[in-house]
Amino acid sequence: MNSPHPPVLSGSINERIGHIYADLSKSHKITADYVVANAFRAATMSIDELATAVGISNATANRFARALGFEGYPQFRAELVGGFESMLAPIENLRSGIDRNSSIGEILTHALSEDISNLESTVRSLNAENCERAVQMILNAKRIFILGYGASTFLGGIMCHALTNYCPSVQCNVGSGGPAQASRQLYQFTPEDLVIAISFPRYSNDVVTLLGQVRNRKVPVLALTDKPSSPVVPLASLALYIKTKAHFNSEGIVLSMIEALVSAVAHRFESSVDYATETTELMLPWLYQGKHSRT
Repeated sequence: MNSPHPPVLSGSINERIGHIYADLSKSHKITADYVVANAFRAATMSIDELATAVGISNATANRFARALGFEGYPQFRAELVGGFESMLAPIENLRSGIDRNSSIGEILTHALSEDISNLESTVRSLNAENCERAVQMILNAKRIFILGYGASTFLGGIMCHALTNYCPSVQCNVGSGGPAQASRQLYQFTPEDLVIAISFPRYSNDVVTLLGQVRNRKVPVLALTDKPSSPVVPLASLALYIKTKAHFNSEGIVLSMIEALVSAVAHRFESSVDYATETTELMLPWLYQGKHSRT
């Protein structure tokens, strides 16, 4: 039953959805998935247009807005619009020009444009408080285990290498002998440690299972994932969202966020300055430019 008063939620639309996604009704989950996948389009829609696009009633759309902590749909839409004030063009425009007859140059341009658009979307969703929390989680941990399978395994290896200079103990599951060996290593972790989970479609069942085990022992989890409906979000202490939707798969977008996060960790490690907004400001140039040493 819906509460007569909206829940106390804050943060971006993605963050609000992430907090309550598991408890949403089926129709509200469908609406949430649509909004996350089509944020710009949803920001331009009236309540009637969104209801038609998703296949729900206007009343259900309004209840969805209230479930996210807004007084109603107008406030929800205003929050969406606010995130796109600096947007130059809809993402769909970047997808429209590629087909089997495209030249190699066109394909390269399109792929890079998509990455730029996804990075811009990631930057817009950054929250200063969450960035600060993520950096402090990393620096406060006695031990860190970076968990990911598939392409995320190699991204985890890069992150492990980069964090070694700033954290007392960092390991990952690259060459660890599979989920069984990772489980044995993680069994030793305590609430003073940290697990960083890198998980994107197609999500690994092994990652979800292992996170469930560490969360049962109160081990903090920092998730790098794509959207609030990701199966790792309910298991995470904190999630940072990275827009990865593309015509062609691109791990480069995730790598840019990893490099940005490590840059912020390095700065905080070497500096006594302590402003919550500083971490976000430091991450933005790295996400846009990718000028971070890989040595």
